[in-house]
Amino acid sequence: MSNPVRFAFTQPSSPGVEFIIELTDESRIAHARRILSGEETMEIHVHGRIIKRTQPYNPKFSFHLDPSTIAFFTMAIEVCDANMMYVEDHLDEAGGAFLPGSHWCPWDSKLSREVK
Repeated sequence: MSNPVRFAFTQPSSPGVEFIIELTDESRIAHARRILSGEETMEIHVHGRIIKRTQPYNPKFSFHLDPSTIAFFTMAIEVCDANMMYVEDHLDEAGGAFLPGSHWCPWDSKLSREVK
């Protein structure tokens, strides 16, 4: 396990809003950096399990992604896709029919920067 590194991602469906994730796994941190450098062009979208609790590094949201579950994907099933603002507005429903298992995979997510 490595020191936590944070990254921001955006969604075109939520212009001007960033969601911050924290990675603790060295290989996932390296993968995220390859996405940002343009070296990784396939597995570029973020997915992970929602924890319904605010984190200091992501204060705009009432939830965050469990760092141990975050990975990157090319394609995913539709049932886990949602806009970050929609998730925030319907967080009480997440984990049921909406985002079963609290798994979130925003299809249009794109890492925008490493947070220093």
